[in-house]
Amino acid sequence: METEVQANYTYMGRSLRELSIKDNSSSAFSDCNSDRSGEFPTASSQSRRLLIDCASDNSDDLIQQLVFDLESSSIDEKKQAAMEIRLLAKNKPENRLKIVRAGAIKPLISLISSSDPQLQENGVTAILNLSLCEGNRELIAASGAIKPLVRALRNGTSTAKENAACALLRLSQVEENKIPIGRSGAIPLLVNLLETGNFRGKKDASTALYTLCAVKENKIRAVESGIMKPLVELMADFGSNMVDKSAFVLTVLVTIAEGRAALVEEGGIPVLVEIIEVGSERQKEIAVAILLQICDANLAYRTMVTREGAVPPLIALTVSGTSRAKQKAETLIALLRQTRSGDTAATTSDASL
Repeated sequence: METEVQANYTYMGRSLRELSIKDNSSSAFSDCNSDRSGEFPTASSQSRRLLIDCASDNSDDLIQQLVFDLESSSIDEKKQAAMEIRLLAKNKPENRLKIVRAGAIKPLISLISSSDPQLQENGVTAILNLSLCEGNRELIAASGAIKPLVRALRNGTSTAKENAACALLRLSQVEENKIPIGRSGAIPLLVNLLETGNFRGKKDASTALYTLCAVKENKIRAVESGIMKPLVELMADFGSNMVDKSAFVLTVLVTIAEGRAALVEEGGIPVLVEIIEVGSERQKEIAVAILLQICDANLAYRTMVTREGAVPPLIALTVSGTSRAKQKAETLIALLRQTRSGDTAATTSDASL
C-alpha cells in the first residue's frame, strides 16, 4: 500500500491532497473538451458536415454505415468515416453513446496507430470526443486505447498530440486508469509537451498531469521526468498565462519528498516568493500554500525561504490577502520565526562557550 505525506493545510476548503479536477481549481486549466480544430477545408467536406448536423437527430443508420466504413479497404473512405464520426461525437452528447453502441471504439483505436497523419488525427480526436461521455471511458480504456494514445502523444501531429493528452486526461478521470496510464509511458511525453508545446499543448499537458499525479507513483514519475524545470519556468513567466496552471500541478507534487527537493533544486523558492509579492490573489494563495507545505518539516527549507526575503510580503499578505491566504501566511510566518529564534539561540549558546 502506497503511503505519502499528507497535507495538513487547506486550499479552497480542501487539503492539498484532495484537490481534484472537479474542484474550483479546475478553472485554472483548459476545459480539454471536444476537439477545437474544426479544419474541414473542402467544399464537399463542409457540405457533408452540414448533412451530419442535420441528420444527427436520426443518426442510427448513418452511424452504423460510418462504423462499417471505418474498416473499409479504401483509405479515403476510412478518412471520411472517421472525420464524420468525429463530428457527430463532437456536438451531440447523445451520439457519443450511439457511436459506442455501434461498435466504433476498436476500429477507431486501430486508426490511431495508422501511419497516415490525417487518419491518426481523426482517430485520436474521435476517441477524445467519445471520452467526454463518462459512461464510455471504462470501455475505451478496456478496449486498448491507452497505448495507441501514448504513441500518438509521442509521434503524432501537434493536434494529435494535444487531443491525445486530452483523451488521456478523460480516461484518467476513472481512478483505475491512472496507474495504467502512468505505466504506459505517458508522463514523460506529457512533461515534454508541457515544456515544448504551444500554449494549448502546455495547457492540455498541465491538465492531464494534474489529474494523473493524484497517484503517488505518477508523482514520482513526473519528478523523475524533469517536470519541475518547466513548472518553475512557467510560474516565473507572468506573461505565459500558465502561472496558475503550473502552480496547481505543483500543489500535488510537493506532497512527496522528491517533489519538494526537486522544487528547491530548480530554484522554485525565489519564484514562489515573487508570486507572493506581485501575483494575483489566487496566485498568492497557492504560492503560500506550497511554501507552507515545503517548510512544514524541513528546517533547511525554512531558512532558505527566510533568506529569500519572504517575511515582508507574507506580513503584507496577512493584511491584504484573502481569508485563506491570511491564515496560511500567519502559519508560515510563525514557522519562519521559530527558525530564526532557533538560530539566535544557537548563536548565543555558541558565543557563551
